[in-house]
Amino acid sequence: MAAWTVSDIPDQTGRVAVVTGSNGGVGYPVAREFARRGAHVVLACRSERRGTEACARLRAEVPAAGVEFRPLDLAELASVRDFARSFAADRLDLLVNNAGVMALPYRETADGFEMQMGVNHFGHFALTGLLLPKLLATPGARVVSVSSIAHLAARVDPADLGSRSDYRPFRAYARTKSANLLFVHELARRLAASGSDVVAAAAHPGYAATNLQLVGPRMEGRRLAERLNLLGYRAFAQSADQGALPVLFAATAPEVRPDAFIGTRLQGWRGGPARSWRARWTLDDAASEGLWEHSVKLTGVAYEALAP
Repeated sequence: MAAWTVSDIPDQTGRVAVVTGSNGGVGYPVAREFARRGAHVVLACRSERRGTEACARLRAEVPAAGVEFRPLDLAELASVRDFARSFAADRLDLLVNNAGVMALPYRETADGFEMQMGVNHFGHFALTGLLLPKLLATPGARVVSVSSIAHLAARVDPADLGSRSDYRPFRAYARTKSANLLFVHELARRLAASGSDVVAAAAHPGYAATNLQLVGPRMEGRRLAERLNLLGYRAFAQSADQGALPVLFAATAPEVRPDAFIGTRLQGWRGGPARSWRARWTLDDAASEGLWEHSVKLTGVAYEALAP
């Protein structure tokens, strides 16, 4: 794969994009570059203040941008349903499931899910399913889920999706990233079986300097861990703009195929977009189908338009 930059993003005029968690981190440059190429972009964020500030910032950087903020709390299924119900556009070309939390002390969502699995997987599973009719009605639509090389650290255990038997923050996070890949695998299979041309793919940003890895230590008051993460950013990490490139590639490059996993060139840590290696268990049909069935049961979102 030749070096790929934002200048290679095809024209997005007339297209509509939803990017979750787009008030900062990797999500913001993804939304900005969609807007720069002409897409109308919905910033789907939990915080109204941060979301409206991100809108203002984006308009300042891209004066002609079509951008709006819509509240979305992935830790609350009622909020996910409200977002989908209020989404009035007659098309949806790009859905980027980017928002996430990492290595938090044990917390639960409003619906009783372990927070990391609830936000990183269940919230996005429900959102994608509820927006599916708009995606299916839009020629060339794509769904991109942001995973991580950290998925290699843990398989998904359908019998303990909340990691309640032995909660370890990072391992629980790794399970959610495996869940993201299993979701994309099963979604791609079901889209193909239904004859849809919607492309479901995954991406990871490498080691990017964002707030993601700082929240857990801050919540626990572990200042040394926070400082070490900041030192790691300075020594090894790439910028959020650079980390956004694999996501942008997965969302817009013509050669991306269903169930692709796009990462970074240099051993998954940094560099331009490249096909990423992934654990074999994230391509297991039985595992992906099992997670899907559990997710339907727990969220109540059934994806009725897709064949099993």
